[in-house]
Amino acid sequence: MNNKITSVIFDMDGVIFDSERLILDCWEKVGEKYKVAGIRQVFTECIGTNNRKTQEIVYAHYGASFPYEEFRKEASVFFQKYLKDEGLPVKKGVRELLQYLQKEGIPIGLASSTRQAVVEEELRQAGLHDYFQVIMGGDKLKRSKPEPDIYLMTCEKMGTLPENTYAIEDSHNGIRSAYSAGMMPIMVPDLLQVTDEMKEKSVAIFDDLLQVIQYFHSFAGTK
Repeated sequence: MNNKITSVIFDMDGVIFDSERLILDCWEKVGEKYKVAGIRQVFTECIGTNNRKTQEIVYAHYGASFPYEEFRKEASVFFQKYLKDEGLPVKKGVRELLQYLQKEGIPIGLASSTRQAVVEEELRQAGLHDYFQVIMGGDKLKRSKPEPDIYLMTCEKMGTLPENTYAIEDSHNGIRSAYSAGMMPIMVPDLLQVTDEMKEKSVAIFDDLLQVIQYFHSFAGTK
């Protein structure tokens, strides 16, 4: 494996923002209202995927008659209210890692399953948008994570080879996507536990992004 850092691509939800728990809370509130069982388990299967794939997973559990769009919109109302009142919490070490990579002159990209417009707006609100050379939202592709498409496209737009690029992910689907793209996945777990599969597919696993800085800094020459 070539440890030399030529570029780094981040996932967003659960990596940059501590948003997965908030979204799960919104799902559970709506699920309780409609007395829908097993929402937490279904949600965990959807982590890291785009809206189209999420809908497929929900239908697989509850049937095609499930009012997915209404459910999603009501959950979004709860989410947007929280954003307005509290703002989106940034994960530990995010700013430090982005500043470190920028200082070292390492290109930074973002590949999120969330819609492009939402990604751009949330990054701007947090003052993080300008760190990224390329930002790719999940609605720009037909196939969602765990397929490799979004990472391959982000690498292409950045002008970097996947095998020379690190991907920082929190979800199983995200790690699978980066691994399938031929990248070097780093897992920083959020809601999901580290499994044997994740250990096999990740080049490293850390508790937080500050440890990722130490990992990168340990390489002899980062450019």
